[in-house]
Amino acid sequence: MHAISIRGVTKRFPGVVALDDVSLDIERGELHSICGENGAGKSTLMKVLSGVLTEFEGQLWVGGRLARFRGTRDAESAGISIIHQELNLVDQLSVAANVFLGREPTRFGMLAERRMEDATRELLAELECGFDARCRAGELRVGDQQLIEIAKAVSLRSDILIMDEPTSALTEAEVERLVRVIERLRGRGVTILYISHKMDEVFRLSDRITVLRDGRWVATKRRSETSPREITHLMVGRDIESASESGRTLGDVVLEVRGLSLPWPGHARGWRLRDIGFQLRRGEILGIAGLMGAGRTELLECLFGAGPEPPRGQILLNDRTVRFRHPSEARRAGIAMVTEDRKRLGLFPRMTVGENITICNLREAARATVLSRRREASMARDTVDRLAVRTPSIGAPITALSGGNQQKCLIGRWLLTKPQVLLLDDPTRGVDVGAKAELYRLMDQLCRERIGILLTSSELPELLTVCDRILVLSEGRMTAEFARGEATEQAIMEAATRGAGPT
Repeated sequence: MHAISIRGVTKRFPGVVALDDVSLDIERGELHSICGENGAGKSTLMKVLSGVLTEFEGQLWVGGRLARFRGTRDAESAGISIIHQELNLVDQLSVAANVFLGREPTRFGMLAERRMEDATRELLAELECGFDARCRAGELRVGDQQLIEIAKAVSLRSDILIMDEPTSALTEAEVERLVRVIERLRGRGVTILYISHKMDEVFRLSDRITVLRDGRWVATKRRSETSPREITHLMVGRDIESASESGRTLGDVVLEVRGLSLPWPGHARGWRLRDIGFQLRRGEILGIAGLMGAGRTELLECLFGAGPEPPRGQILLNDRTVRFRHPSEARRAGIAMVTEDRKRLGLFPRMTVGENITICNLREAARATVLSRRREASMARDTVDRLAVRTPSIGAPITALSGGNQQKCLIGRWLLTKPQVLLLDDPTRGVDVGAKAELYRLMDQLCRERIGILLTSSELPELLTVCDRILVLSEGRMTAEFARGEATEQAIMEAATRGAGPT
């Protein structure tokens, strides 16, 4: 008997067929990966399986029984839980309150907070998390918030666990931690449906791999009978060309940092960043590597005037000292930043594609202080064409686009400001292999236009692929610098885990 049998499932949205006659069997106890480009229908299928989407055509069988869920509670009762790609936390509540939201334990009609916190601590220990159950979720970084979502799903003790891009915000070390958790779950007989764009994870963990394209089932392969190249080809219908960096020459220093330090009031370490120094040249991609908490995002925020505290040290832009108190000052000076958390800090979800692109450059679309809608639309269309954004129109909701196309819109927004320095904080998180290749080519093109790029990434292979140099941070200090030909994953990880020592 199959754990799940999907028969002829079709899901239509206005103007879009997200799933088109999909049939698939999931065996008990297996880890079954679902692969495909953004927009292929992976997340839609998972939402059908988990009761998030209740209206669809076709049949769904769970444990040999025909199932028709009226909501997520029905799916949970049937033994199915899901870890969503997009975080769904209440920032103002504690970690424990988020894990048990909607199913809080009670005692004599009162909330049993201690029991809830103790249960959460056990889950966090199982996930090897370093934060407390009583922390406010909104105070944690994206990677830690993703671990809360994982803890929430694991707490249900489900027979079938759906993981939708669970490692998209995790560092290499945190991925290893999750792999250990997955092995423990599989040891208990849990069936896992795993969605990921990372081929190394898919081929490390999977028993079988299913490929969706344009909402349709393409193939299901045993891991031992296929290869990453074949799966990628099935996903996009073509071979993916690697981004080329040949022929790129570096220009003068556009950004220099000297002795940059960021205080951390109330923390034992005292500093989020300590004595950071480097140079960025025009046309260069400078990578920033490090584990979660190393200070990658904090470094970019300091350079963009968005740090939690005023930094100390010196920042020079074109040999002139600058000190930004607000991102608007950085933007006017020629620095742009694409944030790590696209959903919460990047997109305006109630605005259209065009409005999201032009929001930082409305003055350019104005005549005599009056906004010209025609000019604004022209700017948006030019950006969509330049970056090959796949959208029905600039008037479409930004939330209707795939993750890769949303990311292109955010980059396009900042390119309209004509930056000299572009700060990219983990820009390919949750983006499929095809869109990643397009973003790599775009970065290469921008470097040829003499823009300097500072890039963080939680994927070491990505940094090794696109960067001219790589700096490594550990506990807020810079522990190594590698030229392109010198960098290896092992050398970077050794520097990232070296520790900063006493301050």
